[in-house]
Amino acid sequence: MEESGKNVPRLRQIIDRERATSLKARESWHMFTIMAEFIESTERLSELHPAVSIFGSARIKPDNPYYTLCVDLARRLSDAGFAVISGGGPGVMDAANKGAFEGKSPSVGLNIELPHEQQSNTWQNISISFRHFFARKVAFVKYADAYIVFPGGFGTLDEMTEALTLIQTGKSRRIPVILVGSAFWRGLLDWFHAQLVGNGMIAAQDLDLIQLIDEPANIVDAIFAFYEARDIAPSDEERHKMLYL
Repeated sequence: MEESGKNVPRLRQIIDRERATSLKARESWHMFTIMAEFIESTERLSELHPAVSIFGSARIKPDNPYYTLCVDLARRLSDAGFAVISGGGPGVMDAANKGAFEGKSPSVGLNIELPHEQQSNTWQNISISFRHFFARKVAFVKYADAYIVFPGGFGTLDEMTEALTLIQTGKSRRIPVILVGSAFWRGLLDWFHAQLVGNGMIAAQDLDLIQLIDEPANIVDAIFAFYEARDIAPSDEERHKMLYL
């Protein structure tokens, strides 16, 4: 088919019927697996509130100070009435689930199938498995009333910047985004200010979306302080907005 003067082939134009049928069947089945992940996460998490998503490195060991800090924070959040959502794996995820599991509120693991690294931890009251990163990330965003980000690698940076982008663009509601570990994050925040703000890539007020807090008690206080002026649950308008994440 000619589109804008260029030949842009479509699946229905494939002459080899066997190949076309195989492609259609594979893609159709793939769509059903995606739908199933969204349906399960909606069924199991839509009434789970308030909740906090905690991100961080899978490579941090139990003897790392950030692991201990995360266990303490997750336990405080759980006892304060927040379900704690993590990626369900090792490292910071294990610490988040462990602290929440020991507390009063549910510990949630959004597990992902990976060739290496990811192995589900044992501290999960609710455990959901995903094959698709994007379906998993929607669940992190849609059901959280705050994001807490510990030091981590590419995956952690991806989850953090995805959340900030959704809030900045108005695709998701404004919620607290708290970075833990001043020594780890300060250089990145300085770079954001010097390069992103300095070159007009973001507005200066976009950095107000981020808080840098190290003490667990202060993090819990900051979340409660954010919601002093509004209900912690999303409004009907916000719920509708997040249907289109």
